[in-house]
Amino acid sequence: MKFIVSSTALFSHLQAVSRVVNSKNTLPILDCFLFDLQDGTLSITVSDSETTMQTSIEVNESDDNGRFAIGAKTLLDALKEIPEQPLSFDINMKNFEVSVRYQNGKYNLVGQNADEYPTTPALQDSAVRLQMDASVLLNGINRCIFATADDELRPVMNGIYFDITTEDLTMVASDGHKLVRCKSLSSHGDSRAAFILPKKPATLLKNLLTKEAGVVVIEFDERNAVFTLERFRMVCRLIEGRYPNYNSVIPQNNPNKVTVDRVQLLGALRRVSIFSSQSSSLVKLQINENQIIVSAQDIDFSTSAEETHTCQYGGTPMSIGFKSPFLIDILTNITSDEIIIELVDPSRAGVIVPAEQEQNEDLLMLLMPMMLND
Repeated sequence: MKFIVSSTALFSHLQAVSRVVNSKNTLPILDCFLFDLQDGTLSITVSDSETTMQTSIEVNESDDNGRFAIGAKTLLDALKEIPEQPLSFDINMKNFEVSVRYQNGKYNLVGQNADEYPTTPALQDSAVRLQMDASVLLNGINRCIFATADDELRPVMNGIYFDITTEDLTMVASDGHKLVRCKSLSSHGDSRAAFILPKKPATLLKNLLTKEAGVVVIEFDERNAVFTLERFRMVCRLIEGRYPNYNSVIPQNNPNKVTVDRVQLLGALRRVSIFSSQSSSLVKLQINENQIIVSAQDIDFSTSAEETHTCQYGGTPMSIGFKSPFLIDILTNITSDEIIIELVDPSRAGVIVPAEQEQNEDLLMLLMPMMLND
């Protein structure tokens, strides 16, 4: 079997899907790309047994149809160094010897029998289907993914929860300390449905969606989900189990609202947190009328820092402590110029929302406080 394909086009497709490959696989065949050539279209499949990704590319010419597997790392590293030019593949389908010819030379590799490659699971007839804009999905994943947990005891927290209603789609992530709820009013389903997308496929989607435009079709049943993009298709195993009631942990009717410049506060936190205790990373926000004091100290090393900034606040003066990396993460993942921090008292979670929500979006982030010693 022979075919000719553009080197840069092939490399960009291989690179995009290669992130699925694990460094250690239970099946040796999963270290390979699965190539399937049918009528001038080359489909490339990669899998780690839980997530499978597929993309296809038109070849310049081919003489036959066929399937074979080829080592992912070796092929990627070899193609990385070749500038744009036609690559000529010649595969002996009896012993799977692969010869790749380019302008000034050739590579010889040994492929594997494609029949050993695991088949992609099919969805049940009861699968739910919805469509959403690629930019909306990318935005939701970007907002949420930093708040997912790494918790072996509660695996449902290790992914992004998609809560679908007939009016909107809400993406939620939480690790028990921080929570993100990103509601998109421009996407909705035909009925009530939900699934939990694990962190790895969410990260893979995030990387692919930056290059994609148009509509993403999402289909899912109780075990698997299929994401169909313009140039890629991803099938992944979902996290099974019930996601906690996220709305019940969000404090309602918070009387104390602080409006503050996001970039200014973020800069203050990054500078001041250097002086916080290494064990707790505690920063203190002291909120007075139209003034916020950001401070931290490390008693063990006798270091401390403090910055004062203006804000809009007319409520009861209060001091509240937060873990600085968490608060920095939250402010980094909000894009508006100003944020509103809504507080009940220093022992209850702080709700952080953009002062101006983006169009068709309702974003809310929550952070649990830390005990202050004073």
